[in-house]
Amino acid sequence: MPKAMKPLLALAMSAALALPVAAEEIGADTVVARVGGDAITLGHMIVMRAQLPAEYQELPDDVLYEAVLDQLIRQSAVAQSVGEDLSLGAKLALENEQRSFVAGEALGRIAEAAVTDEALQTAYEAAFAGEEPEREFNAAHILVETEEEALAIKTALDKGADFTEMAKEQSVGPSGPNGGDLGWFTAGMMVKPFEDAVMSLEPGEVSAPVQTQFGWHIVKLNDSRLKEAPTLEEVRPELVQQIQRDAMEAAMEELTDAAEVERAELDLDPAIIKDRGLLE
Repeated sequence: MPKAMKPLLALAMSAALALPVAAEEIGADTVVARVGGDAITLGHMIVMRAQLPAEYQELPDDVLYEAVLDQLIRQSAVAQSVGEDLSLGAKLALENEQRSFVAGEALGRIAEAAVTDEALQTAYEAAFAGEEPEREFNAAHILVETEEEALAIKTALDKGADFTEMAKEQSVGPSGPNGGDLGWFTAGMMVKPFEDAVMSLEPGEVSAPVQTQFGWHIVKLNDSRLKEAPTLEEVRPELVQQIQRDAMEAAMEELTDAAEVERAELDLDPAIIKDRGLLE
């Protein structure tokens, strides 16, 4: 949000130029104010409001209406003070902004059109069809600092001590208060010695002490299962992003290749693009 918007929120209820219009004639081109002959339309206001940060969009409609209109009036008045007397740098920046905006609009249309039910299904099948189910594990551990402590705990567990209670009482890891529970995880998510210990166990078994860079672990495998592929709806947002990204990249390549591009053969020092003196 431009800094100029902030003070005008405090002035949101100031009077604005009123132009009576019949309700049935109201549209995006409805003129809500004129500044020095330049029209400000309802469409201008709608676009500016849509570009505001979310916290400003939550303001009451009457406050936002006056604030947005006041901002547009101020901008118009200030812009008219310059008129057509823009610096070369400003004119070129304006051209770049227009080029960028129109290109973004074109890519937005391409991205929106690319997301169809068929495209989503194809992307989903490419990502998950025929993929081998991944095994995931549910385990708990007791983490201590020394091997001696770990051996003593293992001995107590072998004699019937409760794993959860031992974890709560003696584990120095963050999962200790939860009985050492680590939840579900898949291969690659844990450090190698710990992962190897988990995969060597059957559900309900407890490992011998295992050393990692974090200390000494006693690991209990609670259960394992094959992880089912997510449904299309569960991964829909990721698929949409992928489809749109691929469509925009393909379109940029295709449109650029099809365009008549002529690069001037100039012997220039690349550092020249840092020379702002050329704009004066």
